[in-house]
Amino acid sequence: MAKLCLLVSLITLTIPHLFIGGVVSSATFTMVNKCDHTVWPGILSNAGIAQLSTTGFALQKGESKTITAPSSWGGRFWGRTLCTEDSTGKFTCVTGDCGSGELDCAGRGAVPPATLAEFTLDGDSGLDFYDVSLVDGYNLPMLVIPQGGTGRNCSTTGCVVDLNGACPSELKVTSTDGKNVACKSACEAFGQPQYCCSGAYNTPATCKPSSYSQLFKSACPHAYSYAYDDGTSTFTCAGADYLITFCPSPSTSQKSASEQQNTTAGNLPQINSTMLYEGALDESSATTCAHMFRSQFIAGAVAIVVGIWRLCQTF
Repeated sequence: MAKLCLLVSLITLTIPHLFIGGVVSSATFTMVNKCDHTVWPGILSNAGIAQLSTTGFALQKGESKTITAPSSWGGRFWGRTLCTEDSTGKFTCVTGDCGSGELDCAGRGAVPPATLAEFTLDGDSGLDFYDVSLVDGYNLPMLVIPQGGTGRNCSTTGCVVDLNGACPSELKVTSTDGKNVACKSACEAFGQPQYCCSGAYNTPATCKPSSYSQLFKSACPHAYSYAYDDGTSTFTCAGADYLITFCPSPSTSQKSASEQQNTTAGNLPQINSTMLYEGALDESSATTCAHMFRSQFIAGAVAIVVGIWRLCQTF
């Protein structure tokens, strides 16, 4: 009986660890294309981190794709647009091109301008750090919604405004047919230190928001607008998966946050008190259910083991 109790003790210590470790050993990123055209997501891991199983693919209108990253992963996602393959098989995109000449970016980043979703998983205090950045310019609306995570700052972030239409003429990128397809950052457009936060302007004290970054910030208050825009632009979660939506559908409301909770809009993800984001919740339901199942499964397994242990103690 003593051996049985010892065995149960080991199981009690080991099984919860295995299950809980399984929960946090990886994170999923589900990308959804709500645009009225094809988007070709690109993925780049941070320096020193292995690339994910795919680094580029096509996402047709209405399609979604989920990929898994290890818990220690860090990197960025973006959308490429107006992509074509020439007669030699070379793959290029008008915006967000990574220069690989192929569908996969294979360790190459986006050529600015491009809207970026940036992640560092399992960072300080075990938290994921994430943001949507316009520091390298803008090409697509993008929304990041954490799923199943916890934390005081575990919130939706992104930029849902069409900045291409509002882009100053000196920052505009146009396609061959004259359409506005991207908006450069001032750093990319002018290359001057005060816009790039370089040289004598390489500290938060010396590099201040420009009129151009303030334009971005006004339109998208929770996205990074320039290099030192950390205070209102970095978010943290523990144990989350992430939904990344290209071209989410915005609808405005003049109701206060408290009033919104009592309307049929319910718990639509918010970035501020006057902007709601629709169309991203349906794709997230499967992820939420998965989190609930895992939590219930872990709790059940632990309860069973504890019950066996207590029974053992009675003998």
